[in-house]
Amino acid sequence: MPTSAQMTRARLLVCGAAVLWSTNGLFVKSDVFAAWPAEQRGMLLALWRAVFAALALLPLVRRVQFRWTMVPMTLVFCGMNLSFLQSMVWTTAANAIWLQNIAPVWVCLFSRLSGETLDRRDLVPLAFSVGGVGLILSCELSGTSWSGTAPQGVLLGLLSGLFYAVTIFFLRRLCDVDSAWLVALNLTTTAVILAPLPSYFGIWPSTTQWLVLIAFGAVQMGAPYYLFARGLKTISSQEGVAIGLLEPLLVPLWVLLRYAERPAWWTVAGGALIFVGLAWRYLVPVVIRRPR
Repeated sequence: MPTSAQMTRARLLVCGAAVLWSTNGLFVKSDVFAAWPAEQRGMLLALWRAVFAALALLPLVRRVQFRWTMVPMTLVFCGMNLSFLQSMVWTTAANAIWLQNIAPVWVCLFSRLSGETLDRRDLVPLAFSVGGVGLILSCELSGTSWSGTAPQGVLLGLLSGLFYAVTIFFLRRLCDVDSAWLVALNLTTTAVILAPLPSYFGIWPSTTQWLVLIAFGAVQMGAPYYLFARGLKTISSQEGVAIGLLEPLLVPLWVLLRYAERPAWWTVAGGALIFVGLAWRYLVPVVIRRPR
């Protein structure tokens, strides 16, 4: 049994991973990339983040394996990154992160369609998430958005949640494979698929942009996976997911503090509904359960 100090250290590692993951909005919304056209910015950011995150994670790979299931997994992972980052470019960071975090809803639906019995514990987050997403979509797509965001950004955020859920499905199927290898393979494939974009668009990073992109990949994407994996060696995956709920809470906060981007009231209300549902499913059981 791990000691109290080891448990505390593991929780801090996972907490650190969530905080680093939550900085994505600071990079995507940065004025450093303002010269890049909005229609192409998300794709270019997805490319360079994948490149430098892969370089940071490849040294951590311990066992290389290949299965045909990995082919669709890498393609879906690429789509998830593209849709999420482009969504964050076109709409608010709060919209993008909360719409992506409805992935558990899609996972529940996939499980039900595949013949699995729906866990009753998933009904509460399912209901809250549907309500939250419905509120965000109804207001954003009605043309009354206070922030003037593009509807396609909201739809891409919803699509990123779907891709996220499919990625989770494949990762579950490959749970016996080295996790560092899976993440590095996903990132490397994304980088290879998107590699022609700079030449096609005629857009290459400047010196300052190179430095920011290296940090984007290594610090925001690569380092958190390492911290998260280390923490899960001691604490349960359910507790890891519960602590990871810090990320969607912090993403809009950092963007608000740094760039004064204020989410609309329906995004706050819809995000709150989604968070309550996720907290009920993952956070409450961790809090009320006490070790012997």
